Amino acid sequence: MMLMEENQVPEAALPVAALRRHLRLGSGFAEGDVQDEVLSSFLRAALAAIEGRTGKALIRRNFIWTLHRWRDPDGALFPLAPVTDVAQIFLSDRNGIAEELEASRYRLEADAHAPVLRPMSAALPQIRDGGKVEIRFTAGFAESFDEVPADLAQAVLLLAAHYYEYRDETSLGQGCMPFGVTALIARYRPLRVGFGA
Repeated sequence: MMLMEENQVPEAALPVAALRRHLRLGSGFAEGDVQDEVLSSFLRAALAAIEGRTGKALIRRNFIWTLHRWRDPDGALFPLAPVTDVAQIFLSDRNGIAEELEASRYRLEADAHAPVLRPMSAALPQIRDGGKVEIRFTAGFAESFDEVPADLAQAVLLLAAHYYEYRDETSLGQGCMPFGVTALIARYRPLRVGFGA
């Protein structure tokens, strides 16, 4: 399985001004925006970390999900939520010859935490040996950061501020995330139960 972003979060969607206010950086100076590039990079890193920990796309954008076999032919659980649209599905054989699957053969079972691609008939189409399926879909809570759920938006700002404040720190452990951030994202994290989870 492989998941790729078709397009990145647009620069205009990043809450640089909100992070500047959160950090209480000075304003009104001739070079007031000199830190914006640095702040943008920390915001992108914080977004990626929050999305990675929660399995949720915060800002809506397009993705390509590639599979070489279905785990369950009755329905494929998307690796990211919330999915708002399935644009196209391509089935390829081992030679790379692809055919587009008709939209009438599948449907999106929308869910905020576990969206599923379901077949309209008995099962999802067979993926031939050496072949693959590419699913192009759109996922994300909102078009702009202002519409992202408040707790996730706050977690992004807190984590970006943490990255900014400790940008020279090298002694922090791997996966270190401030408690306030983990508390804010806790209800969005995927729940895994049992041995096969």
